[in-house]
Amino acid sequence: MTDRKFYKTVVKIEILSDEEVPDSMSLDFIQDQITNGCWSGIINHSLSKILNGKQAAKALINQGSDPEFFMIDKKGNDIDG
Repeated sequence: MTDRKFYKTVVKIEILSDEEVPDSMSLDFIQDQITNGCWSGIINHSLSKILNGKQAAKALINQGSDPEFFMIDKKGNDIDG
């Protein structure tokens, strides 16, 4: 397994609006609605967590991404490039 460190950070966005907020939207759309639209919003940052290679691979898969994004395999080992 790789000795590299990876970081998982959760960012929460609190939105206040006078209409229902859609279930699925992009960060660009949220920013536009808070900056130029009719939503009020604040970003809350939680603590970052350090992940090892295996944990990072699992987290990427859970996001629907691929461990190769960080040049690691599904077990967290570095992929030779």
